Formats: sequence, C-alpha cells, structure tokens
Amino acid sequence: MTAPNPTAPDHTPHRQIDYFFSCVSPWSFLGHAPFMAVARRHHAAVTFHPVELGPMFAQTGGLPLAKRAPERQRYRLVELQRWRAKRGVELHLAPAFWPFDGALADQTIIAALQAGLPVDDLIARICSGVWQRQENLALPEVIAALADAVGLPGDSLVAAAQGEAAKAAYLDNRAKAMAADVFGAPSYVLDGEVFWGQDRIELLDEALASKRPPFRPTA
Repeated sequence: MTAPNPTAPDHTPHRQIDYFFSCVSPWSFLGHAPFMAVARRHHAAVTFHPVELGPMFAQTGGLPLAKRAPERQRYRLVELQRWRAKRGVELHLAPAFWPFDGALADQTIIAALQAGLPVDDLIARICSGVWQRQENLALPEVIAALADAVGLPGDSLVAAAQGEAAKAAYLDNRAKAMAADVFGAPSYVLDGEVFWGQDRIELLDEALASKRPPFRPTA
C-alpha cells in the first residue's frame, strides 16, 4: 500500500456550485469558459442545470427580449459588444438562426448528463454553434453533429433528449431554479448564494478563495 503524500496537490472537490444556464442566452455563452476555469482552479464540483428561460422569466417578473423597452434592448446590444471585447471572443449580436426554441439543445445536454458523460465541451460547442458559427440548432441533425464533434454519441443523445426522462429533468431544473431564487441565466449558486450573470464570476471567484460564509438577503 502506498502511503499518502502530504505534499501532493489536493484535487478533491471542496465546494459545490449549481450552474443554471441555457444555450439561447448569449450571457451563458460568454460566461461558460471563464466560469469553468474558476471552478477548476478552486477544485469545485459543478452541477449542471440547463433551464428554460421563458417560464422562469414569467414566474419572476422578467420579460422576454422582444417585450423589453427599446432603451433596454439598445443597452443590451452595447453590453454584448463590451463583453465580447473584454472576453476576446467572436460573437454575433443577432445570429442567423436565433431566437429559436432551445429545449432540444438544452435537453441534449441533460441526456448526456443522465448518461454519465462529460458535458463541458458539449456546452461550449453548442453555444458556439448558436453565437459564433450561426448553425441552426433547431434541427436535431445539427445538434447530433455538434455532439459527434466533441466525441459524444450524437444520434443517441438527441434521441434521448426527446424522451420523457430528459423532459422531466428540464422541468425539474426550473423548479430547482425557483427554489434557489434564480431568475436569469447564467446563475451560479454557491452555498445558497446566487451569483447572477457572467459579470459576477469575479465575485464568485473571490467567494471561493476567501471561503467566507454566504451572504443572505436581510430585511
């Protein structure tokens, strides 16, 4: 038996983060890589929760983009340009095949999770397909090809994504989001504290580094 090496780096996950996101959200795309880098640096375990945004907005007082005031819509476009430049990534402000129903793409990620497969690369490739490559993710065959491209069984995952187990998990993710006080995507929940938006990743990083107790809403 080999004795434990006290000087060896400890890669055991120390904290757990619930990650709520959707491929239809450009902010989820912008935040995915930096968030995963923070989680890896702190050896935090990530629980992935693809979630449908429309019903969540309806339950929490948010509005779909088309119903927001023109001032808010214009500001969103400015913010996307700022963060596109800050992150140093290509991003189309109005992709050719967006908006679209992201349920099948999100549920394909769920199907991969249910099969015990890694999803980091799949999420990145799906989001890139929407926001960089302008691929039509409303089509099952496109989603299957993206999964194939990252070494996952695309056809079987897309088939599973249309099954009852994936659909039920998608609904359950919405219930989990509501229970956690999540109202937008991406949201990162650490010890019950919600960090909403990819512009809060630095604050999440600091919370992980300091190991402070979570902040709670106070009256």
